[in-house]
Amino acid sequence: MDITVNILLTIATAATPLLIAAIGELVVERSGVLNLGVEGMMVIGAVGGFGAGYLTGSPWVGLLAAIAVGALFSLLFAVMTLSLATNQVATGLSLTLLGLGLSGMMGTRFVGQPGVRLPNLDIPGLSSIPIVGRLLFGQDPVFYISIALTAAVMWFLFKTRTGLTLRSIGDSHTSAHALGIKVIRYRYLAVIFGGACAGLAGGHLSLVYTPQWVENMSAGRGWIALALVVFASWRPWRVLAGAYIFGAVWIGQLHAQAFGIPVPSQMLSSLPYLATVVVLVLISRNKRLTMMNTPASLGQPFVPDR
Repeated sequence: MDITVNILLTIATAATPLLIAAIGELVVERSGVLNLGVEGMMVIGAVGGFGAGYLTGSPWVGLLAAIAVGALFSLLFAVMTLSLATNQVATGLSLTLLGLGLSGMMGTRFVGQPGVRLPNLDIPGLSSIPIVGRLLFGQDPVFYISIALTAAVMWFLFKTRTGLTLRSIGDSHTSAHALGIKVIRYRYLAVIFGGACAGLAGGHLSLVYTPQWVENMSAGRGWIALALVVFASWRPWRVLAGAYIFGAVWIGQLHAQAFGIPVPSQMLSSLPYLATVVVLVLISRNKRLTMMNTPASLGQPFVPDR
């Protein structure tokens, strides 16, 4: 029973950064912007969070720094694509390459240094409940933030006037502009929110998941988060389910190696990415569902009339 609980705990920990990054990107894409720089924002958030936590000794300061760094990094993308009307795909890919290179340079002094870990919650009376206590009341704070963030985004997108406006921009930015909606302003805010979420996901990696700095520690999770958004058909609750499915695959390959299953370790390590490819292929076959849920102006630049 203890082994099962420990496996479930590690799945939740592995799924949390995927969920946070994917929820942020979902809001960005709902506004009609395609930001492929999630991987770069995650890894820059990871090094920023670890560095701030290491220098101050406070994991909470590290977490706030990760959010700030991710938001600032996404602001660069917003300026390039929304104000200067550069190609969103090329700019996003450049942002990922910049993030990977810059994080490696910034993290040189932190390699091999002991990190500060964000402690798990310990609610007296509740955390000690067999099985359920550790799963529901003994997680790290970012786990609860990720669940609350998912619920908040779902409520915002489908129950508020501002969320409806954001979705209308993603469906047709030209029509939204004709109605007097500040398209660029909304998209700026959406992109910054997505960057803050990616930074928080990166901070979780270096302050909770593995409290140390390792170059390129995001390990492709940003790309999986992008696939999750498509997998979920731009629905927050489906992102939640998908994140835990991918988290289970990620942890499953680690436990398979630990149990000595006679499969090459390289094959097991590739399982999360193989699952991503399989999911994308299955989704692409259902073109009708994909086209029905995809924001119509996704990836299209918008230049307001002067």
